[in-house]
Amino acid sequence: MQKDLGVATQASGMTRRHVLMGAAAFGMSATYSIRVAAQAYPSQNILLVVPFTPGGSTDILARLLGQRLEVALKYPVIIESRPGAGGSVGVGSVARAAADGHTLVMGHIGTFAVNPALYPKLPYDPMKSFEPVSGIANVHNMLVVHPEVPAKTLQELIDYAKQNPGKLNYASGGIGSAAHIAMVALADRTGMNLTHVPYRGTAPAVTDLLGGRVQLTFTGAPNLLQHVEAGTMRALAVSGSSRLKSAPNVPTVAESGFPGFEASQWYGILVPAGTPKAVVDRLNTEIRAAMAAPEIAERLSLEGAEVWTNTPAEFRDHISKEMARWGELVKRTGIKPE
Repeated sequence: MQKDLGVATQASGMTRRHVLMGAAAFGMSATYSIRVAAQAYPSQNILLVVPFTPGGSTDILARLLGQRLEVALKYPVIIESRPGAGGSVGVGSVARAAADGHTLVMGHIGTFAVNPALYPKLPYDPMKSFEPVSGIANVHNMLVVHPEVPAKTLQELIDYAKQNPGKLNYASGGIGSAAHIAMVALADRTGMNLTHVPYRGTAPAVTDLLGGRVQLTFTGAPNLLQHVEAGTMRALAVSGSSRLKSAPNVPTVAESGFPGFEASQWYGILVPAGTPKAVVDRLNTEIRAAMAAPEIAERLSLEGAEVWTNTPAEFRDHISKEMARWGELVKRTGIKPE
């Protein structure tokens, strides 16, 4: 019996050694695979999907970033617009793409924080279908009116809206868009009663505001600054915690009597879930380096935006918090999809 026990013990010891050796070998193999993935990436052109129509803030940021990434990654970065359903069409298409880092999506407050509460059957799960890579920018919304609207301050607009019920129509890039949700938040805070006119993208919304077919909008400053400077729109307030360097005379909503109000748009890059960590980390490094260039910060500042980068974990945490914040507003105010 003792001999058998000794054999069993010896066999058990050998088994444990084999397991440990196998585990070590697996660990080295996994590490090697990760290194190979990082070194081999990229191996083809990179597609950056913009889930909105061309011409808006998302498109502007995508092209700025794409130009820098092309240099860093030594492969062309192709910008492709895939609009529809508040951005859900484009985002959903990337969720189904190969998880190899060659298909990116420009994430946005609308597609990742608002749509989950607005659309019950999204073709993606913001927290499960993607690996967040990094934020890239915060874009401040600017509240502007057509020159025929007599208001020159936010308070005057509130008073005018109350004295002229049903007269003010505001434009947005669509139901659930950043302009829509920002104006809902502002109306909820100020008590204004406004009529929403959704468009298929920011560009046509701005065009109709210029033509006087709608009276105001509350969308990304990059889309509006040139018109404010030309006098074809009047700026009343901005949505950030501080004034814009490009429009220092325009107060924040918080300064205008509503402390704590903030409704800016954030943008960031995500890849399909399952993309190797080494690839995510490489992209994070290159994106943060690209956005750290002084000329990028200066360009964004002139456009009414600011650089905003972070780690993949920090970006994931931000998305989760924003989903809770804006989801509550959507439910409380009863916003419904088209």
